[in-house]
Amino acid sequence: MGAAKGVLIGIVLLIIIGVVVASAVQIVDAGHRGVLLHWNAVDTNVLPLEEGLHFVTPFADSIVQMEVRTLKYVKSTSSASKDLQTVSTAVTVNYHPAPNSVHTLFKEVGMDYENRIIQPAIEEVVKQVTANYNAEELITKRPQVKSDIESEIISRLNNYNVITEVVSITDFQFSTLFAQAIESKVEAEQKAFKAENDLLRIEVEARQHEAQAQGIAKANIAEAQGEAEAIRVINNALSNNPHYLEWLKTQAWDGKLPLVVGEGGTPFIQIPTE
Repeated sequence: MGAAKGVLIGIVLLIIIGVVVASAVQIVDAGHRGVLLHWNAVDTNVLPLEEGLHFVTPFADSIVQMEVRTLKYVKSTSSASKDLQTVSTAVTVNYHPAPNSVHTLFKEVGMDYENRIIQPAIEEVVKQVTANYNAEELITKRPQVKSDIESEIISRLNNYNVITEVVSITDFQFSTLFAQAIESKVEAEQKAFKAENDLLRIEVEARQHEAQAQGIAKANIAEAQGEAEAIRVINNALSNNPHYLEWLKTQAWDGKLPLVVGEGGTPFIQIPTE
């Protein structure tokens, strides 16, 4: 009887020791930081615990794990542009809690910080920024709009020890009437651009034809001037030398005797004049 009681006491002691040891050993998973709670109160004097095995005071201390890897939050919100056009904006934010400040984030906001601070911040920032641009500028100045939204979100989340990595505007949607108006405007601009190009082409072709006509005219004038100069030279030669015409005839003879016979059967040579 005494032996059985001793065995039972031993078993109870082992169980108690096991519970105490289990309570004293805490493990922080990879990609997380541990927030140390002392009697369920955040101990801000202790930095967040690194991933791995940690020993704490049994029963008095516990660890809350918070993920510090890159997280993604996607939010679609409706707002009004400067010209009162309704704009639906989809924003994607990649972020992570500051590893060395997760204990402050947990104490001030809690585990549900995404819905408490990130969602409202995105909604307010998007509405604030889109109100500074008209609907058309939201399209043509998209990089500037993105930069404004990103810088404002970074500033707001940084106040809560949340680090913003990337902010992306994944979509802009406008009302059907506005989309049709934009499409009509783009189509009109394209037609105007085409008409302007056609006009420039016609002007270039006209200048080319004009230049070609001027070139032909100059060539004809030069040819006429050449012929006139040749005639003048020949006339001067004839006036100065009466035998110049006979010399031209000899230059034009092909060296063959003509078949024409003169009186008395005497052949004569007729020099071509052309």
